[in-house]
Amino acid sequence: MSTVLYRREGHVGMIGLNRPEKLNAINEELKRDLLTVLDEFTADDEARVAILYGEGRGFCTGIDLSPQGDYEHPYVLRDRDRIEDSVRTWLRLWECPKPIIAQVHGFCFAGGTQPPLFCDLVAVGEETRIGFPKVPVGGGFISPMWSWRVGSQWARYMSYQVGIEITGQQAHEMGYAALIYPEAELADRVMEVAQNMAKVPGEMLRIKKAANNRVQELQGFRTAVLQAVEWDAIAHTAETVDVARSWIAEHGLKGAIAKFREEGM
Repeated sequence: MSTVLYRREGHVGMIGLNRPEKLNAINEELKRDLLTVLDEFTADDEARVAILYGEGRGFCTGIDLSPQGDYEHPYVLRDRDRIEDSVRTWLRLWECPKPIIAQVHGFCFAGGTQPPLFCDLVAVGEETRIGFPKVPVGGGFISPMWSWRVGSQWARYMSYQVGIEITGQQAHEMGYAALIYPEAELADRVMEVAQNMAKVPGEMLRIKKAANNRVQELQGFRTAVLQAVEWDAIAHTAETVDVARSWIAEHGLKGAIAKFREEGM
């Protein structure tokens, strides 16, 4: 089964991250499947708006750091290219000519907080937990994208404290999400917004998205998110990252998180 699902309800396309057994952690297969589904949504003449959501208990836990996730950064240039591949995957959400609403429920951590930042709107549940990486395995990749959305101080507040979590309510107040609803109502309320948007002719929605994207392009959005690639590749050369990865290999991710919380680094 595909790691990203697509279906259409009326004029609304539903794009679902579909690794619920891994809490929708991001691996190479998921990124490839997302690109395929985005092409399908774009080519679907009946679909005018999409909702990006996560199957199961939460939206996304970030990069899959388990052995099954095939995550590695063996040397800096190859690592840099792999990070850029991720950024360019999320940029396809931005470049999609049709509007996309990110529907974030349950939890959304680390690299999982990035895809919504490339969508047109973000909606969160009030009780949703949103946070940064639980162990210091990188740096300079997530917070620059947050900085674009929430401002430099809030991005630093999140970035400088490993494992920090906030509620959907706090994310809304920061500006990470424009829309917030009770968790139990989130899917229905987001669908209402999407259906209302889909009343606008498709060609007009495309023009509106292109016009709004142009403003942020002129402000440097694309340059800012792509520059994060080099910073993260540099961060991965730090000895402390090797230590963190050795903890994960020895104790598993949960054990490494517990060890960091108890001892620091």
